[in-house]
Amino acid sequence: MADLTRLHAHEMAALLRSGQVSSRELTAAHLAAAERDNRALNAWLTIDRERALVEADAADGRLAAARRGGPGVLDRLRPLLGIPIALKDLVSLKGGQCTAGSRILEGYRAPYDAHITERLREAGAVILGKTNMDEFAMGSSTEHSAYGPTANPWALDRVPGGSSGGSAAAVAAYHVPLSIGTDTGGSIRQPAALCGIVGMKPTYGRVRRYGIVAFASSLDQIGPFARDARDAAALLHAIAGRDDRDSTSSPQPVPAKLAALPSSDDAAAAALRGKRLGLPREYFVAGMEPGVEARVREAVRALEAAGATVEEVSLPHTDYGLATYYIVAPAEASANLARYDGLRYGPHHAEGDVLANYLATRGRGFGPEVKRRIMLGTYALSSGYYDAYYLKAQKVRTLIKADFDALWVQGFDALVAPTSPTVAFRFGDRLADPVAMYLSDACTLPVNMAGLPGISIPCGLSEGLPVGLQLIGAPWSEAELFGLARGYEAITAEADWRSLEPTELLRAADPDAPTPAERMSALAISGSR
Repeated sequence: MADLTRLHAHEMAALLRSGQVSSRELTAAHLAAAERDNRALNAWLTIDRERALVEADAADGRLAAARRGGPGVLDRLRPLLGIPIALKDLVSLKGGQCTAGSRILEGYRAPYDAHITERLREAGAVILGKTNMDEFAMGSSTEHSAYGPTANPWALDRVPGGSSGGSAAAVAAYHVPLSIGTDTGGSIRQPAALCGIVGMKPTYGRVRRYGIVAFASSLDQIGPFARDARDAAALLHAIAGRDDRDSTSSPQPVPAKLAALPSSDDAAAAALRGKRLGLPREYFVAGMEPGVEARVREAVRALEAAGATVEEVSLPHTDYGLATYYIVAPAEASANLARYDGLRYGPHHAEGDVLANYLATRGRGFGPEVKRRIMLGTYALSSGYYDAYYLKAQKVRTLIKADFDALWVQGFDALVAPTSPTVAFRFGDRLADPVAMYLSDACTLPVNMAGLPGISIPCGLSEGLPVGLQLIGAPWSEAELFGLARGYEAITAEADWRSLEPTELLRAADPDAPTPAERMSALAISGSR
């Protein structure tokens, strides 16, 4: 049997049901890979071997009982039963750590499960641990984690993207077939693109946020990472739906076809015929790498050859998306992070009077990027500036959404665009220039501002590194986007790049390999000479 870690989740599920492999075997294989590589990748903040094996044994018990019940009982089992999965370290897991990548939550143990954790437990998924992330999800590289950066399995001196870089790297490195991320301005889709995997940001409200550490509440959304569209769709199906504990979660029904994408490449490719896709000219931004643009335009031609119609369209307010986002998101972060004061949440540093204690607690607990965004947000919300900045940004946000709405009215099934204007960049390249870092999300931010679903899928390599193709849909069209993604996978199934694995997995397995922090430090020293 092939290496168990190289299988897709739906292939693992078939083996589990047949009894050819056990969840304990699957879990042990993935735990071994994660533990072996984590020094070099730092994708995981915690790996809970003991808990994972207990959950795997419970899944094996459910599978054995179902096999005794016959085919009908087996058919009713949940697709994720016995499948290993990783959670971004801002998802509450009862009894487990939940740091959100910050020192201010170091040592915190969640007293309850997030709703998506409850759903994953119901489905029988096996949670291996918590993955690294930019502090409070503020970043595009996972270099802003208080616990050190994460490395990209394709190039250990480069970033995996962010803020969900740990979750993306863990899937790309075959530590798990599935993981959970969050996307506030591109933090699922951008790392999916840079790591060469699939990542979906659902419609705002599709997945409940109860038990998720907040960054910007009107933008945050939970979504799946996987190595193909079928697995990502199955994971979204498992976690989506209404929760009364989250007033922003929608009662919109979760379509059953999310868990039933075609297994046949012919059927998947046929679904592309007759689709009308828009190609927004504004998404080919200044500074886009030529290799990235070339791969995206090749993907567009492949979709056209498969029977889709692609038309150039305009989203005229896209150019305002970056500025608008960096008013709205920091403003909401400033309000959300006010609770970490050493009295209600976070460690308490006694330095004198109440104000001194407050400043010491937040000064030591928050990293520089979080402080920068709190200051920006507090300024935008301050007296005399609210109308000039925050209120105006919300009005522009409405115009951004209206641009998309006009295209849905015209009958477009989806939009196709780049996910990231560049491939993975080297550690430290953008840390000294926050604006350059913020531009990493220029192609993904408008989707969050409009509350729409978007998915990134691999579409080839540039300079040996992955490039992502982004598909954007109308509200609640996740199933349709997954269908398009599955169709693209089918028509490119024989492409040479499909068979390639991340090029530095062997180096990552070296027990003496430098850590990402050591690599980052070495690059900084060499760059200063």
